[in-house]
Amino acid sequence: MPERLSARETLALVADADTFRELLAPRGDSPPDGPLGWQGYDASRARAAARTGEQESVVCGTASVEGTRAVLISFEFGFLGGSLGRATGDRLEAAYTHARAHRLPVVPLIATGGSRMQEGMLALTQLQRVARQSALTRAAGLPQIAVLRDPTTGGGWATLGAGADVVLALRGAQVGFAGSRVRPPGADPAAYTARSQLAAGSADAVVEPAGLRHTLGTWLGLLAGRGTGAGTAAPAGDPAGARPPEPAPVPFALGPAERPRSGWEAVVRARAGERPRARAYLDAYFGRRELISGDRCGGVDSEGILCGFGERDGRTVAFAAQTGTATRPAGYRTAARLIRLADRLGIPVLTLVDTPGAANDAEAERQGAGAAIAEVFGAVAAARVPITTLVIGEGGSGGALALAAPGNTWVTPDSYFSVIAPELAAAILKRPPEEVEPTADQLRVRPQDLVELGVVRGIAGHPPARAAAPPAPPPA
Repeated sequence: MPERLSARETLALVADADTFRELLAPRGDSPPDGPLGWQGYDASRARAAARTGEQESVVCGTASVEGTRAVLISFEFGFLGGSLGRATGDRLEAAYTHARAHRLPVVPLIATGGSRMQEGMLALTQLQRVARQSALTRAAGLPQIAVLRDPTTGGGWATLGAGADVVLALRGAQVGFAGSRVRPPGADPAAYTARSQLAAGSADAVVEPAGLRHTLGTWLGLLAGRGTGAGTAAPAGDPAGARPPEPAPVPFALGPAERPRSGWEAVVRARAGERPRARAYLDAYFGRRELISGDRCGGVDSEGILCGFGERDGRTVAFAAQTGTATRPAGYRTAARLIRLADRLGIPVLTLVDTPGAANDAEAERQGAGAAIAEVFGAVAAARVPITTLVIGEGGSGGALALAAPGNTWVTPDSYFSVIAPELAAAILKRPPEEVEPTADQLRVRPQDLVELGVVRGIAGHPPARAAAPPAPPPA
């Protein structure tokens, strides 16, 4: 079990020195022993206050994290287990309201056991207040980045935690809807951990405490820094006056410049093992980047697609990059999640297409392959921010087209795009194996064919050659 830091120790861990400014707590009257008259409740609160130095289970304020200002909400687990009551809800609502008024991102630093039993259903309904404030902040185009401390359980996990745009979990933290005392007998404790939530697609990264400030600062810089549309775009549903960002520039091609002479040559080159893949393109394109992980539905496809946000020429660009394998349903749902988030924050999107096609095995069907692909088609079609697409390898059927931007798709010289793989087309047409290569020509899958057909805008160029260094002067 990791060391449990207090609310203020956690704030000191993440905030730049001397930048934290506590928000005034809303004043509210409470009847003796709370709204239910729970005998001993006032005494419990008094002991918690004496032990922690806090008057409630959250400390709220503003601070800079590696230069980006944010509203921080830090839970004090020592105060009645970080539980949520009406006074907690008052503080959370005030913090979110301040964030919207000042166009600041929100960072909940969560350590809670759930709702406060001594306040009964009035405590549980605070989750509705929290969900409402989170929804209003989301609609205002402001990012929310949650940090899961030990423990993060109950309604705090199901609202402030799991409902955030990006979820960072501290290594070793207990994370789960069920707290340790209410789990079924014999339940596997490993399922209620930060690492398990990462594997299940419910968290984006597990972070060491020593690296939390840097990781959180990087995310805040990417999602709320000066190079993003966050904080400047019009709220969702109110597009008046909103200006879409400039499209992400088309990446340079990293492979050979020669165009294939035949359709089959295009296919062979796109399938070559030595061809540059997604990571090489992302490395060349971004100065720094962070990945999101998981579809928030129990699935992860980190092998098939890389999704996240990066910095390019001083501004943020979202990316969804296929890696050359068959993309699984969780990968498509993660890409759709990324595109919707970028759209809400006013951040342009880059997609890199490289897949032989969507995974079509029985397990993929059970995981809802068709519905997942439909999600991506829908997210791309509905996006208000510009999307730029580069096909960097195989463009296999609808599994590739789902990520392609209508009207702004480009190809590299060592790629192809096809309604179906030539081998499968030949099989459907009942052609013998020797007809596969001519079938590739008939499908017109070469980059130059795609340009001529109007399917893509053009063929990506290569980076300009660096000027050779002048020769050294001859020795005297």
